[in-house]
Amino acid sequence: VQLQASGGGLVQAGGSLRLSCAASGRPFGNYGMGWFRQGLGKEREFVAAINWSGRVTNYADSVNGRFTISRDNAKNTVYLQMNSLKPEDTTVYYCAQTRASSLYAPTQPYEYGYWGQGTLVTVSS
Repeated sequence: VQLQASGGGLVQAGGSLRLSCAASGRPFGNYGMGWFRQGLGKEREFVAAINWSGRVTNYADSVNGRFTISRDNAKNTVYLQMNSLKPEDTTVYYCAQTRASSLYAPTQPYEYGYWGQGTLVTVSS
């Protein structure tokens, strides 16, 4: 499985970015997808997750109402729309795919078996 994240960049506080993660290697529509973020020297933090069908989503409290996760199974891609960005959102964002098929949208890193390379988001104040 390969996951290729893109869409990071520099944006002013209050602005928006959309991250994308293209997956390949096994049937995309069978697995949940998640976004995590990790700063230097910090633990990996859950951001958002979506189940295989897109009907179930979960968000971290810190991003709920500002970020939206979605997926296009025809394009093997998951998205993270980030609005009202804050300087504290600055870090590297990783997409991940669940180890097994699931009806749910897992929030724990151990539920995910495959990780992308990360994309840097920088929010200036």
